[in-house]
Amino acid sequence: MSWDPALYDRFAAERSQPFYDLVALCRPVEGGTVVDLGCGTGRLTADLHRSVRAATTTGIDNSPEMLAEAPTGVPGLTFALGDLADWRGPPVNLVFANASLHWVGDHPALLGRLRQGIAPGGQLAFGVPANFGHPSHTVAKALAAEPEFAWSGPVEDRGTAVLAPERYAELLDGLGAVELHVRLQVYGHHLESTESVVDWVSGTALTPYRARLDPASFERFVDLYRARLLGALGEQRPYFYAFPRILCWACFA
Repeated sequence: MSWDPALYDRFAAERSQPFYDLVALCRPVEGGTVVDLGCGTGRLTADLHRSVRAATTTGIDNSPEMLAEAPTGVPGLTFALGDLADWRGPPVNLVFANASLHWVGDHPALLGRLRQGIAPGGQLAFGVPANFGHPSHTVAKALAAEPEFAWSGPVEDRGTAVLAPERYAELLDGLGAVELHVRLQVYGHHLESTESVVDWVSGTALTPYRARLDPASFERFVDLYRARLLGALGEQRPYFYAFPRILCWACFA
């Protein structure tokens, strides 16, 4: 998939709050090592690097377009092109992943692999969206299954990858966490209107559809999506977008 940094950053302030809440759960690593899996443009990775006082932090993302926007000149901060599903780096003091793990399936296996990359006494912190039952997702999924667009192939429902908060707690405990914190938090975003939800998902949830459709077909898809989403949500100004997310932190012996 080709990601568009400009579309993604259109709601940068709203998207950043869960990131900072996740950072607040992490303990300083004081000269240690950090990896940020699915770092996007890396602008927030720089804040993570400074907040936990790491000696080195590596941001990893599979989008060249996003990494092209990554900051430079920050001592100890580097970025690399790669897929978080394939990460097998040397053990680090903190594995961090905000709003990225839902793009990978089989979370029990994924967390097991990430655990292997955590040094003794290290931490794992990740956050995943939990809003896949919202019309912003269900309308797109239903539309993509219709004959006009089904020829492009199925788009995997990322909601099937995300587990219940209690299941994440069980998995982290089973992986040897000596301390953990798992919570479901609803973020309330006051958008200009219901139609602003279309702008929001254009930078995230609609990206897989854009990757499968030619430009004309995708434009048609978005037009129909907009009309149906407004039909489902009603035309509201402003629109309160209630967005649940799961935040997880664990420390290991």
